[in-house]
Amino acid sequence: MGRADPEEGQLPAPVKPPDGGWGWIVLFGCFVITGFSYAFPKAVSVYFKELMKDFHVGYSDTAWISSIMLAMLYGTGPVCSIMVNQFGCRPVMLIGGLLASSGMILASFTTNIIELYLTAGVLTGLGMALNFQPSLIMLGTYFDKRRPLANGLAAAGSPVFLSSLSPLGQVLLEKFGWRGGFLIMGGLLLNCCTCGAVMRPLDMGMRRKMEKAQDKYEAKEMLPIGGKSEEGISTTDGTKKAKKAKKKPKKGKKLLDFSIFSNRGFIIYTISKFILVLGLFVPPILLVNYAKDTGVPDTEAAFLLSIIGFIDIFARPACGMVAGLKWVRPHVAYLFSFSMLFNGLTDICSARASNYTGLVIFCVFFGISYGMVGALQFEVLMAIVGSQKFSSAIGLVLLIEAFAVLIGPPSAGRLVDALKNYEVIFYLAGSEVVLSALFLAMATYCFLNRGKKKEPPPDKNPSAGGGSDTEEAESDVQEAEEHSSNNHQPAHSTDNAVVVASEEANHVAEEQSGEGGGCPEGDGEVLARDGCNADQTVERDSF
Repeated sequence: MGRADPEEGQLPAPVKPPDGGWGWIVLFGCFVITGFSYAFPKAVSVYFKELMKDFHVGYSDTAWISSIMLAMLYGTGPVCSIMVNQFGCRPVMLIGGLLASSGMILASFTTNIIELYLTAGVLTGLGMALNFQPSLIMLGTYFDKRRPLANGLAAAGSPVFLSSLSPLGQVLLEKFGWRGGFLIMGGLLLNCCTCGAVMRPLDMGMRRKMEKAQDKYEAKEMLPIGGKSEEGISTTDGTKKAKKAKKKPKKGKKLLDFSIFSNRGFIIYTISKFILVLGLFVPPILLVNYAKDTGVPDTEAAFLLSIIGFIDIFARPACGMVAGLKWVRPHVAYLFSFSMLFNGLTDICSARASNYTGLVIFCVFFGISYGMVGALQFEVLMAIVGSQKFSSAIGLVLLIEAFAVLIGPPSAGRLVDALKNYEVIFYLAGSEVVLSALFLAMATYCFLNRGKKKEPPPDKNPSAGGGSDTEEAESDVQEAEEHSSNNHQPAHSTDNAVVVASEEANHVAEEQSGEGGGCPEGDGEVLARDGCNADQTVERDSF
């Protein structure tokens, strides 16, 4: 996530998520990115009629533009994970913003539908994918205790931008035509670069603080007070030599961590999410045509989607606040199952709605349940795999979802053409969503909760045991401060002799062997900072 290699002898401890501060700026950037990623493919549909006239193609041909965008957003997940693990979030987002903008700008100069597929579809879709995934990763690093609320607020960007970009696109189409509209839309997508620029790596500020503290101490020790100036110089030189002598070899980063497939919770989540996506997007796609077939006027039928979007805006942050409650957060997977069950039952109960009032009621309940699903889906994934493996997990999940997106809505459309009956489609879509909810709840209870009960009780060692990412980071930072203070003690304890490099290193090794219980002599300051207690290391890694 944009982390540089640690300096010589410096402890690369996890940094405590601030749950605020600059994190609110990161949250706003994630809000904008989520809005563009989910709303832009739908907002482009206002230009389809003009494209059909200019290029002499059918509606299905122009609809492929939005489909390609969504396919790139979901299908390039592993590629994005590899780039994030290799280069960090901020550079990937800056490149993604440039690709998304250049795709729409180039699309304004196209002369046939194939060129539109390559520019507005592939290039813009890839750019939005390179923005969407890193923004969620950065959100998870900046928030821990308030993470459910942060995910809910960021997810609200989708309905807000959908209700804004569609009217804006209609105005641009009337005043500048579709080419001018595409050009201006491309300029708007440059805001993704601004959002990427504010995604500052979290450990950068922590590293600067540690460097300032080290420089302050060295300057204090080198003040000309008797013989302490020479003492400070010799101590500093000895410390630097010990660091260089014992520098550990660097370990290469994993481009894509497939070890998450050994996590049963991740497997359960992935299967449930695949079944969910098969039916989740079908009702809003077919809703307008279903309303028209029942005799609802065109303007009122289009207003149904606005009702869903308006309810969705408030449902996502509200659900995030509920998920962040102390007695709810440990059971967030069951809340996610309830939201999916609510959504599926809404589809099934509304399948026989035959008038406009019934459809409005359906839109209200669907907007609530759809917002709950949108607010919780990534929060549950973060809770399962943790922030360290989230970059690889979300890429693989999005890739699997891409197949479901390509199967679900097209299959529903073919069934409508064959059966001429929307009621069956709503029953089928609702049954798939209900099945995913029941599978997630039952599998979580049977394979995860029961497994935890059978595990032996943890040791009485206070450093062992489970905890949040924040508690783990706090303990690591405290350890780093204790090691740092211990390493500086010899400079204050020696009053009559000048400490040379070898004597200072041996003194540190003796202190650490006495405290750590069995560290080998001669390893000096580096071993002290890396930690000698193997039990503590194993317990933290296993958590």
